[in-house]
Amino acid sequence: MQTNGDQVLLIVSIVLFALGFICLILSIVILVKQSLGRGIQSIADSATKLAEKGITEGVSGLVGNASLLISSLNDLAKSNTGIGIFFVFLSLVLFAGAYYMLKPFIGAMP
Repeated sequence: MQTNGDQVLLIVSIVLFALGFICLILSIVILVKQSLGRGIQSIADSATKLAEKGITEGVSGLVGNASLLISSLNDLAKSNTGIGIFFVFLSLVLFAGAYYMLKPFIGAMP
């Protein structure tokens, strides 16, 4: 089977659209999981209470470990949100690329 340039362009644009759709679904899953996963927030609250208890009782090692845990949890939450937003923008770029490639075909359709 021989393909011409129009068929290759059509196949590439369909693949780009499919990849954009997959990235959009992934971003929605990541962002919803991040918003529903409030377990990180409860761990951070517990670590804060633990740090306060360590300060009042004078246990400096406990305070240092608890503050390290809190900063690690904050970095984790920020990175998950960043990944989700990156996938949203990536899907928009893939959709725009697919549209740009399909634009000559869309105008030719009756």
